[in-house]
Amino acid sequence: MSRGLRRAVGAALAAAALTVGLGACGSGDKAPAPPAEVVLNRGQDTSMPFRTGAEGEVLLDVTTAAPGVSWGSPGSESAVVSLFVDNTYATDVVIPASFPIKRSLALGHLAAGDHTLRAQFAADRSPQAAASARLTGFTFRTVTPQDNGYQALAHAPVVYGRTVPLPTAGSPDAGAPSSATAADPLAGGPFQNAITDTPLLAFHSEAPTAISGHRLLTYSMVWSNEDGGTSAPALMAQWGRTTDIEWTYQVEIDAAGNAIPGSAVIQGPDHTTQPFTGRSEGGHPLLGTCTLNNGMCQNPDGPMRFALSAADTLDPNADARERQMDRNPWTYWVMAQEVAREGKVDENKAPNSTTKISDPRNYLYLIIRKNTVGTPNTENNWVGLSVGVRLSGNGETYRSNKIYPLWAIEQDTPAATAVELPPGTVAEDISTIEATRVVGAGIDRGARITVDSIERAFLLGPDGVPQQSFLFTPAKATLSQAAPTATLFRRPQGGS
Repeated sequence: MSRGLRRAVGAALAAAALTVGLGACGSGDKAPAPPAEVVLNRGQDTSMPFRTGAEGEVLLDVTTAAPGVSWGSPGSESAVVSLFVDNTYATDVVIPASFPIKRSLALGHLAAGDHTLRAQFAADRSPQAAASARLTGFTFRTVTPQDNGYQALAHAPVVYGRTVPLPTAGSPDAGAPSSATAADPLAGGPFQNAITDTPLLAFHSEAPTAISGHRLLTYSMVWSNEDGGTSAPALMAQWGRTTDIEWTYQVEIDAAGNAIPGSAVIQGPDHTTQPFTGRSEGGHPLLGTCTLNNGMCQNPDGPMRFALSAADTLDPNADARERQMDRNPWTYWVMAQEVAREGKVDENKAPNSTTKISDPRNYLYLIIRKNTVGTPNTENNWVGLSVGVRLSGNGETYRSNKIYPLWAIEQDTPAATAVELPPGTVAEDISTIEATRVVGAGIDRGARITVDSIERAFLLGPDGVPQQSFLFTPAKATLSQAAPTATLFRRPQGGS
């Protein structure tokens, strides 16, 4: 294990050790002590008691690892553990690595009192080479109706796994995974999220509505990739990642926390907004993943279930959604493992390949705070931003969007992108970072782009997790038809 990954793992274990001491929130009696470690061999299960001191939404923090498992290795991509609360199926946990990863899961609304958590090694949905799973750092947290954040948890969706067929070999779909073969019993079947496009994180955002005291709750999920839709190089250029981050469910609530009838919607196929008319479990809507780019549908029938904690909140006007990945650096490792395993990485690719990327460790990952001023962007007419990077002693400009206008960054507020650089590039090699206004589609109607800052810039380390960001800097610039390019960062001569 590399030094960078050891640091990430050590931090995860330290955080787990800290939270174990917190016990169950609101508990007046001493809660049963969770086991220090649970090891499940294939097909085994075990039960443990826990107590909630008050009624509320219960979260479980747990650190997972699976010896011999690696998300990038066909046949041993993961080990899956299914969790049951009082004999009711709560969630699957897809464990993608042999090193420890801290996960936060939602166990649902529980009454005060004694409960039982059963953990089962799910042999039917685990790749054949996965032999065991290790769970440590169990912490049960109850969020009561009186606590901040309760309403966001009380309305959070449960997402069932995808069962739609994967693209066949030779499919023109740029996202078709190489693992979609008859030789893999999980590919394209009801347990496909054990090896592809698996849910990694969930979070929510809140915004006031036109009615005083009302709030709009929007729930989002991070998947490890998308097997359909945007190609890997376009994802890197436009979003700075090959994971898929999508909003799944949205609902308006009143001051008392009640859902406003008719306000609930989902993001359906083709990114359409559809009324939610499906089943719920208490206050939790039940959604299904029904497209290759992770669109939602009503009334799921898939056998895999994902109840990830949506307690984390993100203000989309203040932070890019990719910040959720930054807070969970292991997600970058999973991301890189999946695109490599699925044949989307090629070190000998054409420089402007539309289907392949190079090793994700060769990219500079940036967040730029920008806004479009003047004529608003529309689907058919828009201007975007391209980031260019120059290296010391190298006359070439490496561009985020390569040669493709449609790969420019269209979205405003903080926006992420990634720039492919030569293998072995380190932060000190970067001499300048510039922004260029690009007509992405249609007619140039003269809109300007204002840039306020570079919010973060990092490379992945040898272990595939982010190195520390080396740059946060104001970068005031206005890009126009007459002056489309501006330098955002210039490394001082002789400085670091």
